[in-house]
Amino acid sequence: MKISNTPNTTSNITGFILLGFPGSREGHIFLFVLFSGAYLLTLMGNGSIICAVCWDQRLHTPMYILLANFSFLEICYVTSTVPNMLANFLSDNKVISFSGCFLQFYFFFSLGATESFFLAIMAFDRYLAICRPLHYPTLMTGRLCSNLVVSCWVSGFLWFLIPIIIISQMSFCGSRIIDHFLCDPSPLLALTCKKAPVIQHVISTLSPVPIIILFSFIMVSYALILRVVFKVPSAAGRRKAFSTCGSHLAVVLLFYGSVLVMYGSPTSEHEAGMQKIVTLFYSVVTPLLNPVIYSLRNKDMKNALQKFLRLQKGT
Repeated sequence: MKISNTPNTTSNITGFILLGFPGSREGHIFLFVLFSGAYLLTLMGNGSIICAVCWDQRLHTPMYILLANFSFLEICYVTSTVPNMLANFLSDNKVISFSGCFLQFYFFFSLGATESFFLAIMAFDRYLAICRPLHYPTLMTGRLCSNLVVSCWVSGFLWFLIPIIIISQMSFCGSRIIDHFLCDPSPLLALTCKKAPVIQHVISTLSPVPIIILFSFIMVSYALILRVVFKVPSAAGRRKAFSTCGSHLAVVLLFYGSVLVMYGSPTSEHEAGMQKIVTLFYSVVTPLLNPVIYSLRNKDMKNALQKFLRLQKGT
């Protein structure tokens, strides 16, 4: 990755300093233990869902195939930020290189965009299953499911490709301090030697576009689902329909609720501490809670996980 610096600046930089969370040494050790535990639980929870879907033939359906991909995505999502954050808790040197910062920025936001696409596709799958139950097997075929999965991954990683290429070719000088625990585009652009309002506007537009469009798509899908569910005559039928959608809807509200708080208003309106807390919620807490939500609200997943864990204990 080519990084050019202006020769006339007295403090050209070769990397950035991620301030992370200020505090004492003891406080950083406590945060290290806390987030290490959260990270391991996230890996174990989402990994268990992947293993359960792969192991149980009854879960080889589009709904659970999408869920397994979503769980793998969550593992990648937390891994893009948490290991570096944990290292900074125990290190006095909080410097991240240019290439490391740009790679973290690209993967974090690309995986976030991919998560938005997956949540939309999962809502579409639930819409077909509930609103078009007789046509669902012929509409949501294995081939269509595979194409949708590939489309989610490709679309998410293409969305921020041009912005990261443009930012990586800009010159950075002056202060190298980023008051965050990850490389966010706003503080990165603030460190450029020459201000580029057009590029900043493009990036600030690209970030919320998939969030707004896909969140609207999800809400419309669930409005149509609710309209059908309320027409179901039996209470048992309504409960079954709600049980299949409740987990996904809870995850949607957790993820989009925090993201919309973060990007629904100009960044300048948020203090640095609030930015860190909100980012921490949708990047660490939500992936941690997702396996709990899906395993508690879904009987098939709960049974598959229980059988899988008993099998592992038996071996």
